[in-house]
Amino acid sequence: MPHYLRPTPDTADYCRNLIHQGEGARVEFKTSLNKEAVETLTAFANTKGGLVLVGVSNAGQVIGTEIQAETVQGWVNQCKQNTIPSVIPDIDVVVLDGKTVAIISVDEYPIKPVACKGRFFKRIANANHQMSATEISDAHIKLINSSWDYHPDPIHSIDTISRSKVQALAETLSLKTSIEAVLEKFELINEGRPTFGCHLLFSMNDVLISTIEVGRFATATTIKDSITSRDTLIEQVTRIMDFIVKHTNKAYIITGKPRREERWDYPMEAIREIVINMIVHRDYRSPNDSSIKIFDDRIEFFNPGLLLEDLTIEKIKSGNYKSHLRNKQIALIFKELDLIEKYGSGIRRTIETCISYGLPEPAYQATQGGMAVTVFKTIDEGVSEGVSEGVNEGVNEGVNALLEIITEHPGLRVPLLAEKMKTSAKNAERWIRKLKKNNEIEFRGNSKTGGYFATNIVNSSKGGMAITVSKPTAESKDEGANKGANKGVNEGVNEGVNALLTIITEHPGLRVPLLAEKMKTSAKNVERWLAQLKETKAIEFRGTSKTGGYFSTTYKVERVIKHVAL
Repeated sequence: MPHYLRPTPDTADYCRNLIHQGEGARVEFKTSLNKEAVETLTAFANTKGGLVLVGVSNAGQVIGTEIQAETVQGWVNQCKQNTIPSVIPDIDVVVLDGKTVAIISVDEYPIKPVACKGRFFKRIANANHQMSATEISDAHIKLINSSWDYHPDPIHSIDTISRSKVQALAETLSLKTSIEAVLEKFELINEGRPTFGCHLLFSMNDVLISTIEVGRFATATTIKDSITSRDTLIEQVTRIMDFIVKHTNKAYIITGKPRREERWDYPMEAIREIVINMIVHRDYRSPNDSSIKIFDDRIEFFNPGLLLEDLTIEKIKSGNYKSHLRNKQIALIFKELDLIEKYGSGIRRTIETCISYGLPEPAYQATQGGMAVTVFKTIDEGVSEGVSEGVNEGVNEGVNALLEIITEHPGLRVPLLAEKMKTSAKNAERWIRKLKKNNEIEFRGNSKTGGYFATNIVNSSKGGMAITVSKPTAESKDEGANKGANKGVNEGVNEGVNALLTIITEHPGLRVPLLAEKMKTSAKNVERWLAQLKETKAIEFRGTSKTGGYFSTTYKVERVIKHVAL
């Protein structure tokens, strides 16, 4: 008997144990070293390595295999000749109960992907799966410690890149250098062409592969409002957040302090974290679009892109895993702008934020082709989901929105209220009747010149929190509290100031020209109202004089490139 057929007790026991455990992610049984066996070795080499036991049936029965003097070398040559780069396995031979079994093993190959006759395989559980074009590309890119977004875009040229957007990046990062130097510093140009990441971040035109569909749904099939964002990625953060804020309710909470507190249906920092994660970690090679669906009781996010390598939902939620970046260049730029913090910490932070906010834990799900996240809204008993939680639970969104408008723009009549709500006078009158029935509003003045005003309302939630939309007392007037959108503005500040504050709160970062355009008034008027708002510290200007914009001091948005507002 040749020496390699001599049974080694340790090896034999090891082999019996493998057979007892059955086939799995790193073990497969074969009756002979055929084409399928070589494919399995290739799959192991492209994954975490593994063993093929030749001489064992699929059912785990030892049937043995015939091995001659040249058999082992022949198997090694068979593997080498059918794989690129060549896989050279280790082969041990043992005898179990008088029958010969070969243990053919390969480690995870350092140069991936390995092909078997032009086809690429990877191991998932106890089966081989042919790799997709994207998976093959990812394996090549990982080999050079790069990512897809660092590669040159063969379609777009440097002329399609917005110099003003790159310049805004440089100014935000305080880089006193040329645009070309900025592009070179962040490797945004490759082989004389913009990288895929550069196109996504700084294109002067719409970016089709960045499409995100966002909608406010009344039912699963009825859409009340929607946008399609094909903006460059940094712009998308602001545009998507603006839409979500527009369709998210907030309550006014009286704490005894001069300035009220505002509580949104969801913690906006968590929602923003999810939006940024979508943008940074999306698989932009997928034909599918990202989507966000806002319902009465939840927000659903979907993003194309499978979990990388051995990541699982459980590992991600625990925060105990090594971060794998699909788009390293995009992530780098977002991190430079402080739009993301520590790599791999976002999901755990989002979960903790939602729970501390009193909401259920968000649901994360790996779906076919991507990742889905659902954030749920919890409404305390006796508190509505409207702008004022003093309105009884169950009052519809139209009533809540109307109450907000009357609170922020006191004294309006039905025609103007209907115009601001973008609805019919009939709807406005119906909602007014509901509010009057609950003593939430009242009509003041005569029938020709009077208008609607919010009344004093104080309700308690289950936890004892006082929610109010109230008229100012003499003391609050002395403190400069206003009955409109921001109590920091002195009583008597006109409707233009209140309307301007609402726009700045809902669209942070805008500058005078766009504010004047949105308000359909002159820049001179806007500047006068801005001066009044700044005097009461209701707003502040953030950023440089060239690229900054105005922000409400009660709704804080993290730093983004301010050219979005230009």
